[in-house]
Amino acid sequence: MSWVKQTLNSTLGQKVIMSLTGLFLVTFLIVHLIGNLQILKGDEGAAFNTYAAFMSTNGLIHAVSYGMYAAIIAHVLYAITLTLRNKKARPVSYAVQDAKANSSWASRSMMLLGSMILVFLVLHLYHFWARYKMGWIPYEFKMVTIEGVQYRDIASLVIETFKQPVALAIYLIGIVGLGIHLNHGFQSAFQTLGLNHKSYNKFIKGFGAAFSVIMAIGYAIMPLYIFFS
Repeated sequence: MSWVKQTLNSTLGQKVIMSLTGLFLVTFLIVHLIGNLQILKGDEGAAFNTYAAFMSTNGLIHAVSYGMYAAIIAHVLYAITLTLRNKKARPVSYAVQDAKANSSWASRSMMLLGSMILVFLVLHLYHFWARYKMGWIPYEFKMVTIEGVQYRDIASLVIETFKQPVALAIYLIGIVGLGIHLNHGFQSAFQTLGLNHKSYNKFIKGFGAAFSVIMAIGYAIMPLYIFFS
């Protein structure tokens, strides 16, 4: 197993893990967005509560969720490790070479963007996951009945949360950070995995940019819809 340890400790190996976990988390973002948009159906949150009930009771979803938690932890830890390794390898900034001429702001700020998203994720888990799972929903209508089974009314919690201007602002900032992070990360993942080629690099770049914008807008729609409706 020494080759596994060597791979995990190498810069290239850690970048590959970062890329694979990042692409896995992208699939989760897509599924999560589809669920979020259920609240736009205007049925007083019934479709959203049905989606939440399915996600919280399905065994396969539970298994995938544990994989997602592991992917998030690995992605964060290796991001920190690579950043510290890069700083250690180049403790003094180049005096002549201009970093702006050789890299984008997003690539130079991945640690900052990643930290923003991590804070956003922690707040998101507290506001919704923890309160839903632990029953910390301080609203009168705490339970809804779905196919004869009672569940906590997560739709009311989401609506009440995004009616608050501060919560809306925090989430929108987090979503912007997510979009920028996705744009750069998407392209970097393909490059790290050796899937880039001059014949279709332009397509990958354009697809990554379009995907990032669509995801950011998609995630912003729900809180904005709730706040202004």
